[in-house]
Amino acid sequence: MNSSSQPVFIDFEASSLDLISSYPIEVGVCLPDSSTHSWLIKPHVLWSDWSESAEEIHGISRQQLIEEGFEISKVVREMNTLLSGDIFCDAWTFDSFWLHRLFKAAKAKPAFHLDSISMLLNSEQINQWQNVRQLVINEMAIVTHRAANDALILQETWKRVQHIE
Repeated sequence: MNSSSQPVFIDFEASSLDLISSYPIEVGVCLPDSSTHSWLIKPHVLWSDWSESAEEIHGISRQQLIEEGFEISKVVREMNTLLSGDIFCDAWTFDSFWLHRLFKAAKAKPAFHLDSISMLLNSEQINQWQNVRQLVINEMAIVTHRAANDALILQETWKRVQHIE
């Protein structure tokens, strides 16, 4: 875990949920002080997968990525500058795939280690997670399926199941 007593959370949005051809389109992190950072990612020339249903969920168009997205090398460089130690996600299978795809495209290695949020929770907290997460979403009234917001939701849910104010 990072030097702070609270973990760092990360979330990805992707072109689809296909674990062969999908790629990351947005990455967001929430730091221990609750500050968030996010990057729209300009697709690599070889990344062509696109799901209209995924676009309906996250609300990010491929054209928006082309026009507003950051170059992969910039995203990776900024992530490596900002992050170290263990970083936690709630969908490890997908998030680790997208993290790997992002860094491979940049020909770089992450300066941090991605792990599942389940590693931070006991069985009681795992059982509470979905209900508490839904309460957090309702109370925060923020848009979901945007990477930084979802990382912030992870942090707030973690705090609540840990009984941290």
